Amino acid sequence: MTKKIKHILIDEDDLDFEMIGICSHHNDYRLAWSINEQIGIQLTKTEPYIVTNKKGTITTHHSRYQFEDEDNRLMYYMIKNKHQGQYLIPEKATIDFFLFLCENCAIDLDELISKLKTTSCVLGAYSFHPDEIESAQNLVLE
Repeated sequence: MTKKIKHILIDEDDLDFEMIGICSHHNDYRLAWSINEQIGIQLTKTEPYIVTNKKGTITTHHSRYQFEDEDNRLMYYMIKNKHQGQYLIPEKATIDFFLFLCENCAIDLDELISKLKTTSCVLGAYSFHPDEIESAQNLVLE
């Protein structure tokens, strides 16, 4: 009788983006322009980021800006955290905007945060690990 081998497949929810929280008193378009000038990217306004509940009903939508960096093969998304009293990431209610870098292997996050902090529209910029934030697990950046 041959011995049966049992294989266990472990599905790791490895989030494929990095998060930077930005505090700013400026509007989203003013902040995007300022970041574009400081970092040398071209964030442009796109369709809002829509948040739905478990039933599929839209609960809120947040303004979203994006830029595709073809040279470094990554996507930037800037999404406003608060809209009409609802938060994209409620655990970080003091953060005004989130800057997401998807599939980043070329940009040094600490250097990027240093550049963001020198921007006149940015009061503070902080790096967050998405695995540590429960609601970040629900984000679908496309």
